[in-house]
Amino acid sequence: MAGYGKLQIGNVVLENNIILGPMAGVSDLPFRILCKEMGAGLVCMEMVSAKAITYKNKNTGMLMEIHENEHPVSLQLFGSEPEIMQQAVEMIKDRPYDILDVNMGCPVPKVVGNGEGSALMKNPELIEKIVRALVEVSDRPVTVKIRKGFTEKTVNAVECAKAAEAGGAAAVAVHGRTREQYYSGKADWDIIRQVKENVKIPVIGNGDVTDGESAKRMFDETGCDGVMIARAAQGNPFLFREIKSYFEDGASCPRPDNREIYDTVIRHADLQLKYKGEYTGIREMRKHVSWYTFGMPGSAKFRNEINQMENMDSLKEACAKLFKI
Repeated sequence: MAGYGKLQIGNVVLENNIILGPMAGVSDLPFRILCKEMGAGLVCMEMVSAKAITYKNKNTGMLMEIHENEHPVSLQLFGSEPEIMQQAVEMIKDRPYDILDVNMGCPVPKVVGNGEGSALMKNPELIEKIVRALVEVSDRPVTVKIRKGFTEKTVNAVECAKAAEAGGAAAVAVHGRTREQYYSGKADWDIIRQVKENVKIPVIGNGDVTDGESAKRMFDETGCDGVMIARAAQGNPFLFREIKSYFEDGASCPRPDNREIYDTVIRHADLQLKYKGEYTGIREMRKHVSWYTFGMPGSAKFRNEINQMENMDSLKEACAKLFKI
């Protein structure tokens, strides 16, 4: 019976199977460190363009920075040309990531318009070709992340997962929404179950897991081997600790109090400044702070203040006021 526990992907063993999903502009190095400390079994990096790697793009290099404390970590590539993706993998061999993931689920028009991300689901043969090409040159397990399908009329997650498996993929993550849905509506867990029943490799379920109970329901209803959490973790790295506690102790640990949330926000900001400098770090913290404080009394007014923040002192001052520290 599927459920919470260790998970092996290729030669990589995860201490637990609750995973931080890849999110552009969110699952960067500072946030991954926090989620790892809170108990995530695997953390996934923001997607990086295979082409940009081959062009030696400086920003892409920064996106691929990895901290020694966050292992195991999955590096996610996006692209659609097997040869270029192979070349990119050859160029990042020295990077200390543990798993190589291929993005086949991104719904953003710019990515889809280039035939990348979820557009790959229109062509299962190309999926197999890309995975096979990467397995040939990668000394680490290759995984893929797909959606339910491109549209409701073209639901083909099972076919795409089988293509990835045929190409040598070590695992597949399935988001139970179509590209058409983006992130709206309800995730279809039944498609995750169907994928699980049709492939032999580990299947990771993604979509609408927000706490220990929903994680357990996903395991029970789909038989999946792991659960991936993305948007529910925004401003809430504590979620991993709560889900771990739910499975290991039989009940979720208490929600963090204002003091702990405040301390986590400041720690998050310190990490942003350390890795990105004050100018970029504080600007990137604005969205994180609005997630951390969402729903708190006075948070709507506070969000206007956040967008004026230019330095660490103003961030600390505004947060101390809101959290009554």
